[in-house]
Amino acid sequence: MIRLFRTVALGLAAFVALVYVGALGYLYVEQRHLLFLNRAGAETPDIAGLPIQDVRIPTPDGQSLEAWYEPPRPGKPVVLYFHGQGGSLHFGKWRYIRMHKEGVGYLALAYRGFSGSTGSPTEKGLFTDGLAAYDWLRAKGFADKDIVLHGHSLGTGVATYVATQRPARALILEAPFTAASDVAAARYPFAPVAMLMKDHFASRDRIKDVHMPVLIAHGTADSSIPFAEGQKLYDLANAPKTFVAMPGSEHNTLVRDGLYDHVWPFLGLKPVDLYPGLVILPATKGGR
Repeated sequence: MIRLFRTVALGLAAFVALVYVGALGYLYVEQRHLLFLNRAGAETPDIAGLPIQDVRIPTPDGQSLEAWYEPPRPGKPVVLYFHGQGGSLHFGKWRYIRMHKEGVGYLALAYRGFSGSTGSPTEKGLFTDGLAAYDWLRAKGFADKDIVLHGHSLGTGVATYVATQRPARALILEAPFTAASDVAAARYPFAPVAMLMKDHFASRDRIKDVHMPVLIAHGTADSSIPFAEGQKLYDLANAPKTFVAMPGSEHNTLVRDGLYDHVWPFLGLKPVDLYPGLVILPATKGGR
């Protein structure tokens, strides 16, 4: 009987070990599909009559990136915007409307493998894409003080990296993490994430090298990236810095819940009245 119990116990242990190894193998093999929820296919900028230009940005390693661009009105900055893990160019619709109303320009980038951009996403690749987009704006004639870096979710990792490599007017981090690997470790506590993960996006290790004004905004009800992640990253950032806690906001509702009411004063701009109707202003003639 004892021998039987021992055999059964060993069998169960072997089965549990097999399941565990299989789960780790699945996470390792599929990790980039889990991290980058990229939607391929070129997009057409037909949002509410906005005068958006669909542009192509080449990268040093041979990729071609789709991006949407609207130049700013005189005296206003341009925002280099990096979307989240499952984002697309169209997902930024309400951002573009708000920036257009404010007269602020924007360059919304689709990373490699997203929207109409070529290639496949990796951490290194997205960093290359971010720098290429920044350099595209500089080639258009924008000075460092004209460019604002803004990332949402996964895009905060890209924006933070670019801020360590290029000067800018400010860095805005919306629903950020300390590191993508930290979020994954909390989501999969049974796995040695730090060892298995290829793309860490460790903003906690880079934020100390950012020397420009920083705004961090996070929803207290964020179910994707915990509110505490934004607080921790804020604690690591250099001054001058601003933290905006948005009560009850979820991961993807900060724009709806008034994010830009905080962004414009942070950038030294007077907020315009978005309502009623979100009226679209006529397109600027010329522009960069």
